[in-house]
Amino acid sequence: MTTSYPRQLAQTRRFSLGRPRSFTIDATRGRVLFLRSDGPTDPVTRLLVLDLDTATERVLADPAALGVDESNLPAEERARRERARETAGGIVAYATDDAVDVAAFVLGGQLYCANVGDGSIVAEALAGGVYDVRPDPTGRRIAAVVDGALHVVERGGPARLLASDGDPEVTWGVADFVAAEEMGRSRGYWWSPDGSRLLAARVDNNAVGTWYLADPADPAAAPRPHRYPAAGTANAGVTLALVEAADGRRIDVTWDRERLPYLAGVSWTEHGPPLLTVQDRAQTRIEVLAVDPTTGATITAASLVGSPWLEVPDGTPRWLPGGRLLTTVERPDAGQYGTRSLAVDGTVVTPDGLQVRAVEGVADDRIWFSGSQDDPTQVHVFTMPVTGGAPQRRTEVAGVHGVVVAGSVAVRVSMTDDVDLTLHEVVRDAGVVATIGSHAATPVVTPRPRHLALGPRGLRSALLLPTDHDGVRSLPVILDPYGGPHAQRVVRSGLAFATSQWWADQGFAVLVVDGRGTPGRGPGWEHLIHLDLADGILDDQVEALHAVAASHPFLDLDRVGIRGWSFGGFLAALAVLRRPDVFRCGVAGAPVTDWRLYDTHYTERYLGDPAARPAVYRRSSLVDDDGLVDAVEPPAGVRTDLLVIHGLVDDNVVAAHGLRLSGALLAAGRSHRFLPLSGVTHMTPQAIVAENLLWTELDFFTQCLGTG
Repeated sequence: MTTSYPRQLAQTRRFSLGRPRSFTIDATRGRVLFLRSDGPTDPVTRLLVLDLDTATERVLADPAALGVDESNLPAEERARRERARETAGGIVAYATDDAVDVAAFVLGGQLYCANVGDGSIVAEALAGGVYDVRPDPTGRRIAAVVDGALHVVERGGPARLLASDGDPEVTWGVADFVAAEEMGRSRGYWWSPDGSRLLAARVDNNAVGTWYLADPADPAAAPRPHRYPAAGTANAGVTLALVEAADGRRIDVTWDRERLPYLAGVSWTEHGPPLLTVQDRAQTRIEVLAVDPTTGATITAASLVGSPWLEVPDGTPRWLPGGRLLTTVERPDAGQYGTRSLAVDGTVVTPDGLQVRAVEGVADDRIWFSGSQDDPTQVHVFTMPVTGGAPQRRTEVAGVHGVVVAGSVAVRVSMTDDVDLTLHEVVRDAGVVATIGSHAATPVVTPRPRHLALGPRGLRSALLLPTDHDGVRSLPVILDPYGGPHAQRVVRSGLAFATSQWWADQGFAVLVVDGRGTPGRGPGWEHLIHLDLADGILDDQVEALHAVAASHPFLDLDRVGIRGWSFGGFLAALAVLRRPDVFRCGVAGAPVTDWRLYDTHYTERYLGDPAARPAVYRRSSLVDDDGLVDAVEPPAGVRTDLLVIHGLVDDNVVAAHGLRLSGALLAAGRSHRFLPLSGVTHMTPQAIVAENLLWTELDFFTQCLGTG
């Protein structure tokens, strides 16, 4: 019997299980380390090695062979996985020395080291709540965090404590909440190139407000305190110190933390002194600071200023060989919506219209980066000489491409319109020498997105119809957006539309729209949402809907629904409440309903300080202290409905958002349903929950809209 798509989606953890990832290249010996589980429903990830000369794989570390029980993960590791949206188990992260001789990882709170050459594995002298382990570049020592304190282990020898305050609200070597959730900085310490010292972050959470997360389904369990920096409130105090690996002696790193409190990134390579990327709270200034490793003093290596905010793309800033500084700059006058470009020592080196997404690495005397040109739905890999010259595109097939590089070897990951064709190719000296096999499932549906550019601003959209649609039969419409900043739904990847195609095959036309604020079209496009996370974003969804209906008359605009999760859940509820003339019903999963309850770094970037701009926050929220905000009564004879879903132990968009919306809807007499998910976080990792949520949504939309 064929497995249903909802069950397949849940059991495969959204088709992530069995897919190779987390590549580390040993170019000298011609081998690649990577993580992969054994099959499409196997959640236990193993560490493997691919030999490029023989094109053979071998297992380096298998949790089953080590006999490790992972049922009781440390709270800090569970939080790290939540921030990383990690849904698998087993070896979900590892790190190596520079020579890729040793790979360190954690299982069941125990530190292990594997010899990559002979495959031997040693349980090191550090256990009980260990997480985030990293060998030093020489492979002599392993650093790790245990209960918020930084430790180091001499390989095969004793462990010792390097840094701890003895205060449970002060951690060493751990990324603070907003760094891990919003800045893309998941780590809190960095080794020196010679392995003698570390740069370690000290995070003081004492000033951060405490919220209490409880699961009402388990009344015997005490609420869990959770330090959460809500918009307009205090952030964690983040400082840095240079720590000697041999004895723990520390030198404080100094910079103007009052003016530049956010530590967005750290880089320490052999090409120059340590680099810090720091931001002001408004995120309109970024300074790149070079650290004197003997005194801890800092000097400004680059200063970037922009309005209304600046982004920090992955992989920059960084030193290039020869001591030149690679940064990204935003040029508002380059192209229709500006261009995010690469610059070396302040001189722009990439052309107008090439939107740099990330610097993937510097290897073989070339800078490798990903970017988009005329079509924001495609992401390609580019290289350019370190010494200067025009960028060269290295990927040709329409799709979303990324790369990991070291020396003359690159692992290229390509997702294309063909849902079966996710390639993990190993390239050496410009030729493909191996393909890393994937054990991921192929969806039981075949996505058939029609890529469109709708309306006067060319809103990138995808329309999906039932596989058997005759081009005439009337269809109700479901909009399926994310719609917010920092994320795209409309990309040239078939896998990205598998769930939308399943919805279409249930008898709906499905429209996916990336409106203003989404990446890939330039900083000016992203900045169009400044001080407005509601009206303009909703207008784009409505504009695209009407534009596509004009050329597809079988779309029934009297039967339109919308679904989404997180920001998409906010957008779904917003649509039903403020445009009931268009949207008859919606499913709002884990929605942000009051932006005063979301975190500082994300929310203040777009809406500013809530104390200074209360009207902006009110207009961009669904509820405030008085109930619903700017909700519109449905037209005469029209009944709208809203299904609100929220995990009760969500520590990112806390359950208070959904509960307050439900209370306000009830007080206003608005039809809605509230579905609480006991024991569920923002990710909904439980397979049975994820499966049945889709069936519950389908029942809801079928009642509200019928089918085609």
